[in-house]
Amino acid sequence: MNYCVVGLQWGDEGKGKVVDILAEHSDIVVRYGGGANAGHTVIVGDSRFALHLLPSGSVRPDTICVISNGVVVDPDVLIKGINTLAEKDISLDGRLLISENAHVVLDYHKQEDQLREESLAKNKLGTTIRGIGPCYADKVGRSYTVRMGDLRDTEALEAKLQTIVAYKNKIFAALYNAESIGADEIFEKCKIYAAKLLPFTIDTTEFLHKSIAGGKSILFEGAQGSLLDLDHGTFPFVTSSNSTSLGMPAGCGVPAKFVDKFIGVIKAYTTRVGAGPFPAEQDNETGQYIRDKGNEYGTTTGRPRRCGWFDAVAVAYGVTIGGIDEVALMHLDTLSGLEELKICKAYKINGEETTFFPANEARLSLAKPVYETVPGWSEDLTEVNDFQDLPVDAQNYVRRIEELIGKPITFVGVGPKRSQTIFRQ
Repeated sequence: MNYCVVGLQWGDEGKGKVVDILAEHSDIVVRYGGGANAGHTVIVGDSRFALHLLPSGSVRPDTICVISNGVVVDPDVLIKGINTLAEKDISLDGRLLISENAHVVLDYHKQEDQLREESLAKNKLGTTIRGIGPCYADKVGRSYTVRMGDLRDTEALEAKLQTIVAYKNKIFAALYNAESIGADEIFEKCKIYAAKLLPFTIDTTEFLHKSIAGGKSILFEGAQGSLLDLDHGTFPFVTSSNSTSLGMPAGCGVPAKFVDKFIGVIKAYTTRVGAGPFPAEQDNETGQYIRDKGNEYGTTTGRPRRCGWFDAVAVAYGVTIGGIDEVALMHLDTLSGLEELKICKAYKINGEETTFFPANEARLSLAKPVYETVPGWSEDLTEVNDFQDLPVDAQNYVRRIEELIGKPITFVGVGPKRSQTIFRQ
């Protein structure tokens, strides 16, 4: 079986845990989009791994890990991730593969990201300042970009960096009155990157197609969430890549027809980081309760996440555009202790009720949630390993979400560990 796992909300749904579980049955795990702005958390025993560029399957010692062409690679973050795993006796030698066509995030991308956000003041997008957007912009622009394969020819790379940095300095000075950056310093860093990362760098598209022909099982791992998709999310408050399953084919060169099952990941409630409309947000004691109980603080930035009730309209949209077959529901345990829960089952926009998510910032900002109220539960769920042993109201909550999103929930997370997962199929 080949699987593709994607988030169906605004990210942070718990994809890392789901990928880690499925990786046990996969030969290869592929990260196909996004960059170091992603934060996938995997807990193994007493060890907690915060992964930003490495696929979530990297903590399993026999799994081949692929960073494909759709990812923008921050070499500093990637090298740190490799070293962190090595310190815990997890080696990636011989099993990490990086696409030679993946674009490289360099210092000027991060500077551009920060300068742009500062210039927007109260209208800023709320990026992670990791240089992701500027790197993707350079990729689309084509003229001023560095790819992993460019690290092989240092002489040509040095000349290219001189051109790129001179161009960037003109932009920074004209738009932001910023100080110049040095091309030589960036080039010296690139030589270090080349020494450490070129041994892993290959044509990953060729590798993946040979693996498919050889009958290998592949797990494709998405980053961020469907509502942050550049084309189908809540633009402009989105990421700079296609974070739905629609981004998988372009992001790794493998057609969607080779995926046997698309699995969407959701939380039992909704969170969002940064600016943008959020109809079901609870900027109150309920939201703070969820934030504290669910430890809703960013893996990448540490920023507190905005929290709210489960939004079935938004998730059903992610299911529809992503061609999702089944769903993993995480963080059910976080809701324990609330006497009643609300589910957003529809929106009212200008007095008209709709159940189809408007992926348009102007329309979504007008949306008023239509809630239904269901009983909560007080029991601790973290030791439950069978669905029938959950409190009846917790079972009913899961079943009601299934009805509203139109897909079966086959995984239920009741804690961060691998073992704290209820399998319904």
